[in-house]
This record gives sequence, structure tokens and C-alpha cells, in this order.
Amino acid sequence: MSERKKALLSVGKRKTAIARAVIEPGSGRITINNFPLEVISPEVARYKILEPILLAGDKAKGVDISVKVSGGGFMGQAEACRIAIARGLAEWTRSSELRRILTAYDRTMLAGDPRRTEPKKFGGPGPRRRRQKSYR
Repeated sequence: MSERKKALLSVGKRKTAIARAVIEPGSGRITINNFPLEVISPEVARYKILEPILLAGDKAKGVDISVKVSGGGFMGQAEACRIAIARGLAEWTRSSELRRILTAYDRTMLAGDPRRTEPKKFGGPGPRRRRQKSYR
């Protein structure tokens, strides 16, 4: 195997959350905003972040992953971290098999999700709802 780069930066976005993951050779530590992954409080979010690492298996053992995430809610941040980690691992390993595994499990890990909230319009309290009309 050839000599690896010192560090690799990958980005993941989900709704309004943006995550930047730095992947470098190491012992397998994962930190989210300088906190270890084990202390991330909602367990569902922790498992969401772990999915690409579990799917990668042995390919993710020798790397340290440091993620900085901002914006959005806790689940949007977790999914942004998940996308950033999956993209980074796919680029780090340069493995088409890992890319195929991640895509088969969930396409949004590499492709992202383009859905955004619709902006509010005039004439009502939200983007679609309007005031009712009375004809009597």
C-alpha cells in the first residue's frame, strides 16, 4: 500500500447542518466537536454516526476521525456527520467495494439529501396554508 496523505477533509450537509470531517492515520478514535463519540447523548444519533464505520469494518480501523458540526438540530447534525464520515472513508480507502456497500445500504450516505424547507409565502401562516374564504 502506498504512503497515505497526512489528512483528508470531507464535508457532509443535511438540512441546515454542516459537518466537516478530518480523517488521518491513527488508532481509531472518533470525536464530534472535540467530544468522544461514546458521550454523544441521544443514543439514536450516536448509532446514526456509527453506521458508515460499522459498514466499513476493518478499513476504518487505522484512522482517527475528527468532526466539527454546526447548525440544525441534533438529528440533522448526526446525519451530516454520517455523510461526512462515509464520504471521507470512501475517498480515503479508494475502494469501489466500500462505495458500493455504502450505496446499497443507504444512498444518502454518499449522495446526500437535496430536500430543504419551503419558504413562507404571503397570504397565510406557512408555505402552503392559506386563510379560508367565507362567501356568506
